[in-house]
Amino acid sequence: MTDVPLPQAETAPERPEISRLRSVMSKDRKAQMGLFILVFFLLCALLTPMIAPYDPNEMTIDMLGRPSFAHWLGTDDLGRDLLSRIMWGTQISLFVGVATVAIALFFGVILGVLAGYYGGWIDMIIMRYIDLQWAFPNFIIAVYLVAVFGAGLLNVIIAISLAFLDDFARIARSMVLTLKQEQFVDAGRTNGFSDARIMFRHILPNAMAPLIVQATVSVSYAILGEASLSFLGLGVGPNTPTWGLILADGRSFISQAWWLGVYPGLAIMLVVLSINFLGDAMRDALDVREHLG
Repeated sequence: MTDVPLPQAETAPERPEISRLRSVMSKDRKAQMGLFILVFFLLCALLTPMIAPYDPNEMTIDMLGRPSFAHWLGTDDLGRDLLSRIMWGTQISLFVGVATVAIALFFGVILGVLAGYYGGWIDMIIMRYIDLQWAFPNFIIAVYLVAVFGAGLLNVIIAISLAFLDDFARIARSMVLTLKQEQFVDAGRTNGFSDARIMFRHILPNAMAPLIVQATVSVSYAILGEASLSFLGLGVGPNTPTWGLILADGRSFISQAWWLGVYPGLAIMLVVLSINFLGDAMRDALDVREHLG
């Protein structure tokens, strides 16, 4: 009796975007380094409660202590361990960066899709607001909103997300204006699909590539925005360690204790650079026009 070979299950083909991203990442050393650094800080943020050597607000008599075996990065003017404060600050900074971009992406995409799909007076009202916001620098808008509504983690997230909303709205609108002329949109209307289904299940998935790239880059700007607000005293509360607040607390003593400015500044620089390196790689991988050209 002859053995009949069993049919093997077919694996789903890999999406071309994923394939291009893997190809770019395998060749781009900067992106690989950025991914390594970002994963390191993400793990640090997740494991901080277990691995931080001290409470971030615990004061000791070793004020402005130099880096030593007991305090690897030294202490600040109140004797607080700088390494522990930077580690706890990693949680706040990364959380603010991701949360603000997620909120800005969600509401910005909704506004942009509605404006691009319906046009007319809806487009005019939405885009006039976007143009008005576009006229002001993002950081100035965030400073104004925090100054009006007060400091605090929630207000900082809302302020920065509103400041970045216009970028996503503009990108989403431009993509919808192009895609709504495609045949699959006409086919959806012919089949009686609702406008919401056409916009968010057919058009939006095809417009996500530039939005993903913009979201990746915006995370680094959001982290810088939170650090800047905290440095100015408009961020989170004084007992919540963030990178910007650590810099603000130590600015009067930087000439005496160089580590108060170097280490938190280095943390900000590494995270922002790593995200920008990954954003460049994603842009190269998801830029369809470049690959078609």
